[in-house]
Amino acid sequence: MTVNTRMPESLASATGTITVDLAQIAANWRALAATVAPARCAAVVKADAYGLGAERVIAALARAGCNTFFIATPEEAEAARKIVPQADIYALDGLVGNSAAAFDRLSVKPVLSTLDDVVAWSALSRARGGDLPAALHIDTGLNRLGLPVRDVRRLASEPSMMKGVTLELIMSHLASADNPRDPKNRDQLLAFETLSALFAGIPRSLAASDGLMLGPAYHFDLVRPGYALYGGQASQSTPTPVKPAVTVAARILAVADVLRGETVGYSATWRAMRPSRIATIAAGYADGVPRSASSPDGKPGGQVLISGHLAPIVGRVSMDLITVDVTDLPEGAARPGEFAKLIGEGLTIEDAGFAAGTIGYEILTRLGHRFTRLYLDDNP
Repeated sequence: MTVNTRMPESLASATGTITVDLAQIAANWRALAATVAPARCAAVVKADAYGLGAERVIAALARAGCNTFFIATPEEAEAARKIVPQADIYALDGLVGNSAAAFDRLSVKPVLSTLDDVVAWSALSRARGGDLPAALHIDTGLNRLGLPVRDVRRLASEPSMMKGVTLELIMSHLASADNPRDPKNRDQLLAFETLSALFAGIPRSLAASDGLMLGPAYHFDLVRPGYALYGGQASQSTPTPVKPAVTVAARILAVADVLRGETVGYSATWRAMRPSRIATIAAGYADGVPRSASSPDGKPGGQVLISGHLAPIVGRVSMDLITVDVTDLPEGAARPGEFAKLIGEGLTIEDAGFAAGTIGYEILTRLGHRFTRLYLDDNP
């Protein structure tokens, strides 16, 4: 195990830790790749690999055999190219500002989502006198990024608009893949099949983490898991064959007795209905613990794990601290200086998200810089 020394250099002084199991992330990728074979399995590593550290995560995935990566921004493209000089890298946000020249220099393939993107990439290609590779994003119902039907048909009927552009991938994105019963999945599948057929012979990609579990019809030539690589399970009805790869812990700073009738936290939103023991833990909304995980009177909030026992957050989440009711824990289970788990075995990313009225994706990507990052290596 290695420690990322951008955070406190000594673990003894760390107030919180994020342990990233690189071996498990690699194993998750291999499991997903086996699930979708013969389709290829890429890896989505945008937002600093979902907050876990792109440099370490991308390198581990490359060692596992992944050779296609998706990032979002020009800055992420620059960072990823330094880690994997020979891999295919796609930029999901397309051409942002003057990023076209940077993508050309880095041999990064933009995902073209508008006619303006197509025209700009074609112009750069013609100016430099050689073809440039790209992906084309078709909107099939998410109504976010992606070319609408009329523009897709126009491109197919006017190939001169893409002069100098080598299409290496046609892609779209599902809106409701976390709900396998939603008929929108089938609607988008049919729309994608119809529109992508206008570009015969170009590899196709529709499914991300949840979509790949909808069945082989959604796999096409390439799948693009992100959240699932890190152990996330957005769809509970069709779970992906992955295991948790992230543990988040924060240090217990103090344990104190609170009398019946006393209140805890800002605005006195929680009142002890019995003599209680309250642990104060060094993590708050500045560290990514949502304020919505607070537990005022009568409302359940988030939980933590202390010595293998669940304990509820009570009172309001503040900037640096949370308070937890440890009254029902065994004597001595909660001790100052020890760590409480915010995410880990017995308390999933999804559990943390649900308790805060949000999703695991947000929990994962909001984890703050004050956590010391620890990496369990993927090679002996």
